[in-house]
Amino acid sequence: MEPFNLSSGLESIRTRIFGVIPMVNLRQWQSSTALVVALGMGTSAIAPLAIATTATANPAPYTMAQLFPSQQSPRRVAIPAGTQLPVRYDGVQKIVVAPNETSPLTLLLAKNIRSSSGEILVRSGSKIRGELRPVDGGSQFYAQDITLTDGTVQSIDATSEVVTKTQEIVPGTNTDAVLKGAAIGAGAAAIISGVTGKKRITLGKILIGGGAGALGGLIFGKKRADVIVVNPNNDLTLTLNSPLALR
Repeated sequence: MEPFNLSSGLESIRTRIFGVIPMVNLRQWQSSTALVVALGMGTSAIAPLAIATTATANPAPYTMAQLFPSQQSPRRVAIPAGTQLPVRYDGVQKIVVAPNETSPLTLLLAKNIRSSSGEILVRSGSKIRGELRPVDGGSQFYAQDITLTDGTVQSIDATSEVVTKTQEIVPGTNTDAVLKGAAIGAGAAAIISGVTGKKRITLGKILIGGGAGALGGLIFGKKRADVIVVNPNNDLTLTLNSPLALR
């Protein structure tokens, strides 16, 4: 018997099965087969990843606030018109001004302003800047802006009631009693000096206002004149004329 020839046997099998298709090298066939199997495995391994990526490629849309929490618009609240703001003026018991005098003044908020749920909206100690103005035979405080305790400055539309309490100044008046513990408008100081003959006011704190010279001229030679006396802690409670918007 002739020995079996592997190459001849493979050639015979190839001819029977594939006809004229050229015989490929066994090692090449094995390598090709391994490559196909590897590709098949790779494809099956990649497919779930591709599917998962597709599933999360279009998530539910996010809002800007979710993406950038630090850039959210600050919450705004408004204290309604008609709200009363109690105030104080530290260091003095009263303010004395002339009936036709405008005098700048800065008051302090006396109590926290809270929302209906108890949240503090404006803290005690916030500064309210404005001026006392002559109105209807008296004096009235007009607020212009408020400086919150964090330093924020905002416009504010608020006024006090009209204060009409007066003190008559005549020669011989005990001006010490009138001026002790008082903040004195420049116009009131001119009136007191002109009527009493005192050239210098030594008591009280002088408020810088306008028209002192003109007021002094109007009372020159008069024997009596009135000044308005304001108790800032009781008389100057403010009422908002329009809402106060806050962050």
